[in-house]
Amino acid sequence: MDKKPFATREQLEKIREQYPTPFYLYDEKGLRDNAERVKRAFSWNKGFREYFAVKATPNPSIVKILGEYGCGVDCSSLTELMMAKALGYRDDRIMFSSNDTPEGEFRYVHEMGGIINLDDITLIDFLENELGEIPKTISCRFNPGGLFKVSNDIMDNPGDSKYGMTEEQLFEAFRILKAKGAEHFGIHAFLASNTVTDEYYPMLAGILFKLAVKLQKETGAHVEFINLSGGVGIPYRPDQTPNDIFAIGEGVRKVYEDILVPAGMGDVSIYTEMGRYMVGPYGALVTTAIHEKHIYKEYVGVDACAVNLMRPAMYGAYHHITVMGKEGLPCDHKYDVTGSLCENNDKFAIDRMLPKIDRGDILFIHDAGAHGFSMGYNYNGKLKSAELLLKTDGSVEMIRRAETPRDYYSTFDFSHEFDQVLEEWEKRNK
Repeated sequence: MDKKPFATREQLEKIREQYPTPFYLYDEKGLRDNAERVKRAFSWNKGFREYFAVKATPNPSIVKILGEYGCGVDCSSLTELMMAKALGYRDDRIMFSSNDTPEGEFRYVHEMGGIINLDDITLIDFLENELGEIPKTISCRFNPGGLFKVSNDIMDNPGDSKYGMTEEQLFEAFRILKAKGAEHFGIHAFLASNTVTDEYYPMLAGILFKLAVKLQKETGAHVEFINLSGGVGIPYRPDQTPNDIFAIGEGVRKVYEDILVPAGMGDVSIYTEMGRYMVGPYGALVTTAIHEKHIYKEYVGVDACAVNLMRPAMYGAYHHITVMGKEGLPCDHKYDVTGSLCENNDKFAIDRMLPKIDRGDILFIHDAGAHGFSMGYNYNGKLKSAELLLKTDGSVEMIRRAETPRDYYSTFDFSHEFDQVLEEWEKRNK
């Protein structure tokens, strides 16, 4: 089984003529079709809303597309809130889930009318001091501790996570917030990352639904929404089975009917905050093979590096690679596919069996649509690439230009001599 790119070699060669590699390419049709599937999968819940995790792909064009399908935004910083504001998001279409929150950010989102999701009980005083009040609508993040297992497999370790409150703290937080004027409550939890199993959301839902019933009964707080956060993953490897969002939605519905409805809580809205699932498969890093090296191993050097996609370097994450135009050839060459950073972990693949790669070949690095461009940095003075949108009519739109040396140096108070160097470079590369 192999992964099929959403663009052809001919398309990419044509795009490369106008936009030099490396670049990110997003599939508008895939994004739209997937957003519609998510909407349908949870349509049984009247108040359902997907709050797209902006951190995954903070590009206004992507956020606007998802907004057309009713998605809100999950923000975690001031700049993400500013993007939401510029795009017209207001009130309960904004969820602000931050931790170790800097001064001023709660005030900013409160002025926009967004929902604040508190990460810790100590933030209650911080929030009240900053706003002069407690918002009428408030959410709290829960961390059950221990290990989180699905079908006896350990999925993640919440007890080692810095996020959320203990159950005891959560109950105390609800009592304090209610006494201080909060009227509408929500709970939120993120217990595992990138799960490729339809069981995760229903199992998490069961934990949170039972908790919500207990919270409402013991504190008198009105629980209006339950946020399942993210964690629904994508099949990075070609042998993995994709999640079935309709099976997931139906699984959550059954737990909802079993737990919340008998407790008289059949009006609770279900929220999600999926970033990876919404965009991950519909974005790719496109790069060109520019060098080869034959020493103790076989290396192919490409014009992208970990600056463009750091997940393999940071996590050892797998991203499938298609050598465009050679999909039918045998994978009989073992390569490390590398970038040019002065770090030995700057590798997109290690000991990967691929067809023979020649200089000039286009490599399509799959499933980079989420936590790809957004995690980029500028080590070695490398510059971030352009982001392009492959539109439904087959045309291509640049939705973020590539960085330039002038961008890199723009925050320096540099001398006239430095300015001259930049002007010479820009004149030579017009």
